[in-house]
Amino acid sequence: MNSNPDELKLHVDSDWKAQAEAEREKLRKIDVERETAKADESADKLPPADFRSIVGLLATQALGGLGAYGDPDTRRVVVDLPAAQFAIDLLGVLAEKTKGNLAEEESKELIAILTELRSRFVHFAQMMAAQAAQGNPAAVSAAMGASQTASKAESNKPKIILPS
Repeated sequence: MNSNPDELKLHVDSDWKAQAEAEREKLRKIDVERETAKADESADKLPPADFRSIVGLLATQALGGLGAYGDPDTRRVVVDLPAAQFAIDLLGVLAEKTKGNLAEEESKELIAILTELRSRFVHFAQMMAAQAAQGNPAAVSAAMGASQTASKAESNKPKIILPS
């Protein structure tokens, strides 16, 4: 063995490097496949088709009519009281027709959701009626809702939908 330190050289097996790199690449591919499978699985997975989903769907539509979701194009709040009232009425029909056939928890949730939505509807209807009485045309057009906007051109009389 040579005692001169300048002459010592480190010898690395090139086959070992290639094997380590191949394994690293193989692990990267497995990770990508797993991530892709997770993304596909979560994108295709729908909520269960059960009573809560029906109630949630109708409640979401009612909240949308009450301005909970803004228009992404205009970034303004859209209030459609007739659409909100229809969704709330559908929930009422559902509560009436399923009375006595629901689990206690489902019944309590449905009644709580209906109570909250009806309260919000009355609040919005009163607020819009007050704004319309003050001559705010935005309140009148919002109270008319998207479903009646086309008929507004036919009849120029503003309408405000109030709860009965």
